[in-house]
Amino acid sequence: MNVKKHYDNHLGNFYSWMVGDFNLNQKKQQDFYEKNNLIPQSSKIAFDLGCGHGLHSISLENLGFHVKAIDFNAQLLDELKNRSEKRNIEIFNDDIRNIKNYNNYLPEVIICCGDTLTHLETLDEVNLFIQDSCFLLDKNGIFVLSFRDYSYELKDINRFIHVKSDENNILTCFLEYDKEKVTVTDIFYTKKEDVWEQKISSYNKIRIKANDIIDILSKCNMKIVLNESLNGLITIISNKN
Repeated sequence: MNVKKHYDNHLGNFYSWMVGDFNLNQKKQQDFYEKNNLIPQSSKIAFDLGCGHGLHSISLENLGFHVKAIDFNAQLLDELKNRSEKRNIEIFNDDIRNIKNYNNYLPEVIICCGDTLTHLETLDEVNLFIQDSCFLLDKNGIFVLSFRDYSYELKDINRFIHVKSDENNILTCFLEYDKEKVTVTDIFYTKKEDVWEQKISSYNKIRIKANDIIDILSKCNMKIVLNESLNGLITIISNKN
């Protein structure tokens, strides 16, 4: 199953539950942006690519940005819409690979966080996406990327990952690796009237190395100002020269 169908038919139904307390996680994101001095300087426009239900969009808007939030999952966008009434957030139901079509804006910040980048199909697609995004950035603009580190292959039972559970829901992921991709199978159990129902769906993510992204950004005249890995999530911040 491709990524969009996986979200539309499966993951989008329990994504918000999986992520956890929205206010707590949103505050963490906002603290991160404040720590790294992501505040409006010029156009005040920020793009949130793969915005989901809005953790980053709300954080950026709180900091004073006019946010353009883009995602392809209508269910998550509806959640963001409900959260963003009277906020300066414009929502687009679109594929982030179409970012070049938004050249009528001049964003000073572009973010693509969570694990969105690995949803692209090939490293060539990643390369083109980053090039298109960097081209749109205003002078001295900031590009924030985060993605899951799949460069090291998990073996045997370590490929089964307990993601979250409560009294009525259980989510486990199973990972299968090949050279360039990892197949992620989301196994979701939900209890209805004391009966557990199982729903399963799989999709592919590409295996990206931090050095691959740094090389692409450098070729786009972006200066790396942060490159960190925390709990398996790589975060890279770069500035346009």
